[in-house]
Amino acid sequence: MIKVINCNRKNYLNNLIKFLDLRRSEKKIENKTISNILKDIKKNKNKSLLKYEKKFSKNSQIKPSIKQINKAIKSLDPTIKRAIDFAYKRILKFHNLQKTKDIFYKDNLNNKIEYKYVPIQSVGIYVPANLPSTLLMNAIPAKIAGVKRIVLANPKNRGKLNPAVLYAAKKVGIKEIYSMGGAQAIGSLTYIQKVNKIVGPGNIFVAGAKRQVFGDVGIEGMTAGPSEITVLADSKTNLNQITTSMIGQAEHDPNSQCILITKNSNLIKKFKKDLEVKLKDIPRKSIASKSIKNNGLILKVNNDRQIIDAINEIAPEHLEINVSNYRKYKDKIFNAGSICIGKYSPMALSDYAVGTNHVLPTNSSAKFSSGLSLSEFYKKISLITLSKKGIEKIGEYATHLAEYEQLKGHALSIKSRINKE
Repeated sequence: MIKVINCNRKNYLNNLIKFLDLRRSEKKIENKTISNILKDIKKNKNKSLLKYEKKFSKNSQIKPSIKQINKAIKSLDPTIKRAIDFAYKRILKFHNLQKTKDIFYKDNLNNKIEYKYVPIQSVGIYVPANLPSTLLMNAIPAKIAGVKRIVLANPKNRGKLNPAVLYAAKKVGIKEIYSMGGAQAIGSLTYIQKVNKIVGPGNIFVAGAKRQVFGDVGIEGMTAGPSEITVLADSKTNLNQITTSMIGQAEHDPNSQCILITKNSNLIKKFKKDLEVKLKDIPRKSIASKSIKNNGLILKVNNDRQIIDAINEIAPEHLEINVSNYRKYKDKIFNAGSICIGKYSPMALSDYAVGTNHVLPTNSSAKFSSGLSLSEFYKKISLITLSKKGIEKIGEYATHLAEYEQLKGHALSIKSRINKE
């Protein structure tokens, strides 16, 4: 059921890359479908948005009333409210530590150079149907950064508003709420609500739509698509912990990716049997089984070098280092969205209430990007105030460079500020 790559062969990394590439590449029909939806909404606005919501979600009300929102929130189990309150406090506390500091520099010629952090004015947050934790992860850093307008796009779950997501939205202070999902939600946030930036994870259609609207609107500096986990285990790792971590990720989406890396052949045999048994016992077994079949992998490695090379090539969204001696690996891994270390650190817990952010780079984009943080909600602006002596001194060198680059207009602009009395 789950694929195995044995690293005895010299070309094991090439085989691993081929496996990863199958999931990384989107089908042309999906790209075309997404493109058509976005063009339609850009042209026909709410009329087309409603058309696609009716078609894909059987939803005929895009904007719920305040009365409907409050009624849904009142129906929420108090236990879930307390859990959201607990997670809110931890996420808020950790992300408050990420606050930025403006830079001011003044040199001996009285030139003043500043670097100012300015909040993005409006942000659209996409939250999958039943994930209040995702709303907290996206909205809390936006609020701390000072974003004035936050717009929520949250698809209905079987035709109903999600009370937990709405409670979390109220707690954060979001007032602009829309019931919409998929590529049409991204189109709406871009061309109807006209936000400056869109953040938040989603399925292949949401991630694809975000890539296509980039340029008309900003998106995170990463690919936040279907979830991923890589688990590093050894002979002493608890089998139940391995299997549940893999299934926990697989149940997200048929396109989720789950990879086990180990040196131990006996562990692989036990894991395969345990996986088959445990998959039968979860409510989302159909989704998880498809994910394991299409995107699940066991990598049988021979040494530590192969472990490190494989993980850095995979660049997983989530990495669990669940081995007896994690210290020899953790400082050599530089491509991962988040790293959960030791047997007491399940990735699933970081999805909710640890305090770190769970919106992380997928599809190997951890090679060049990071998880969601306050920095996603700022623009950085340079301010330059030069003195008379400053333009004369700096201008001399800058003019030489401008003339060397054959940019005469640049040189003339600099010289026009220099008093030659």
